[in-house]
Amino acid sequence: MLNKLNYIDLFAGAGGLSEGFTRQGYNPIAHIEMNVNACETLKTRSVFHYLQKENKLDIYSEYLKGNIDRNILWNSVPKWVIDSTINKEISEATVEDLFIEVDKLKQAKKIDLIIGGPPCQAYSIVGRARDPQHMRGDMRNYLYKYYLKFLNKYQPEMFVFENVPGLLTAKSGEYFRNIIKGIEDAGYKVNYKILLASNYRVLQNRKRVIIIGWKKGTNHIYPNIQVYDNPYQVLKDLFYDLPKRKPGEGKLREKVEYIDILNNYLKSTGIRGVLNFTTQHIARPQNKTDLKIYKLAIAMWLDRKQRLNYAKLDPKLQKHNNKKSFLNRFQVVNNDGCCHTVVAHIAMDGHYYIYPSLEQVRSITIREAARLQSFPDDYFFEGSRTSAFKQIGNAVPVLLAEEIAKAIKKQF
Repeated sequence: MLNKLNYIDLFAGAGGLSEGFTRQGYNPIAHIEMNVNACETLKTRSVFHYLQKENKLDIYSEYLKGNIDRNILWNSVPKWVIDSTINKEISEATVEDLFIEVDKLKQAKKIDLIIGGPPCQAYSIVGRARDPQHMRGDMRNYLYKYYLKFLNKYQPEMFVFENVPGLLTAKSGEYFRNIIKGIEDAGYKVNYKILLASNYRVLQNRKRVIIIGWKKGTNHIYPNIQVYDNPYQVLKDLFYDLPKRKPGEGKLREKVEYIDILNNYLKSTGIRGVLNFTTQHIARPQNKTDLKIYKLAIAMWLDRKQRLNYAKLDPKLQKHNNKKSFLNRFQVVNNDGCCHTVVAHIAMDGHYYIYPSLEQVRSITIREAARLQSFPDDYFFEGSRTSAFKQIGNAVPVLLAEEIAKAIKKQF
């Protein structure tokens, strides 16, 4: 039955949501994403899953180590594996062509599920605060209409629409009301909940709105998604086995050996992955002024659990003229609990994600950010360091996605 649960992932990003469904045995028919690097990440991950089934992960390992190039990796699998990721914007101009491409990929298969969520910056409270127009003219506000077009076209039995909590209040709730009406008009019953990632074994306090719908006339309901105790800590349980890094240290493709044995958290969540090494443990370079601020922020946090206020810094260390808003722009990751929300801004600088130890004064690495989003260590993010951070910041935590997938699977 599991092999028959086919899905399409819209606005797929780097594939965090999809990875959770794949881990629960669902079959991806197509991923659709406009960002080139994110699509390359999806293709590489699709190759991983194919090679894993064929017991040929040695090819994938050689790629991660930098011993073969990406063309060799991608050519090691059938063409349809690569073609299942479609690098196109979803828009009025492309939607009909996308239907044709998806129809070719699915052939006679039924689409059981559609998952995904339009880019969330337009609904984000922080995004609205940063934008002088409060995102009112942003076309991303209306991308949900194309999600509805896919629902109408393929009529899946269920769907998952995820986004930021700000979706509920953007434009006084008008967008959300329009989404719900469009879903109901397409023939679905629907409900939604705000889920906190740390309730699903993710070491991050990240909230997402998860809208789930099911076709009218079926016996489905909003699934009961299992909540877990989460006594684990970022430094002790999540970062502990990765080698120390200085600012600027690390490469995109290289074998990174673990420095400690596998613990219960990494084992039970699968975050260590299936290989005996990881990659992309890359730290940003940082200037002397930033490192001085980092030391102050780390000391304040470790000694008194207090956050650094930018406006109260020594004026010699202040480089930003804005001293009235975003005063928490230098923030240390919580060492003995869950991290604050990882967002796409991590691609711009690492100031909001400072490593929580005076032994390593730096911002977190790509791999550490990926772990905070519960990506397995064998997940490889294509593109530059900046692009990798952006892909991770935009993603749905894999463990949260997997629990949603597991709960939905019971209804089939």
